[in-house]
Amino acid sequence: MPIQTIEPRRLYRQIANQLRGLVERGEYEVGSRLPPERDLALQLGVSRPSVREALIALEVEGLVEVRMGSGVYVLPIDGARARQVSAESPLETIRARQLIEGELAALAATQMKKAQIGGLRNAVALMRQEIDSGLTPSRGDRLFHLRIAETCENSVLQRIVSELFDERHNPLFEQLGSHFETAGSWVTAMAEHTAVIDAIASRSPEAARTAMAAHLSNSHDRFTVSIAQTVPAEVPSAPRRRLPRKAA
Repeated sequence: MPIQTIEPRRLYRQIANQLRGLVERGEYEVGSRLPPERDLALQLGVSRPSVREALIALEVEGLVEVRMGSGVYVLPIDGARARQVSAESPLETIRARQLIEGELAALAATQMKKAQIGGLRNAVALMRQEIDSGLTPSRGDRLFHLRIAETCENSVLQRIVSELFDERHNPLFEQLGSHFETAGSWVTAMAEHTAVIDAIASRSPEAARTAMAAHLSNSHDRFTVSIAQTVPAEVPSAPRRRLPRKAA
């Protein structure tokens, strides 16, 4: 057998593989509810966001079903499941954007001309039009962030911002969005965009940096609210099991 390239496995993938193994061995029965994310995180010695992404990966693969307001349930195993997901971590991507785009917003506050600031307001107006049409306002959102990146006149940074933003189209990100993004959450995001614009227009680098960091931090937090606010009494949870810490 030829030597195979060794690829580092993302943490959420390691967690997903452990849970997949338990499901396939029948330790979590079909129809049962998995333990809460908090319990899984404590047993595995990892963060709740990493567990969240692992569960979403298993949902994309058809092994579990996420029911908002209830929990995560085991589905019947099907040999024709889709191959394992190994996309970039959505939550890590947002944190990376927070670091990079906070500095770009600060730079924009010192360099953006009045017409360019008007272009940011037009991007937010496009978001509003998309929401009013029942669409996800991804065009206006992307335009907003890229116009700030363009201010730096650095093609490498512009490419990085573009590529990180476009990770929104990976299967994990899209599945997270299907559960946690709503018209209301997008209206909140638009208000955060407006706060960034106002800070840039005030020519305050610190205010612009803070506003952008707050926006992306809030974006991260919107994807990590509790899945199970209430739990139906008639549906049994899977029994608690001791899992190896530090998923491997």
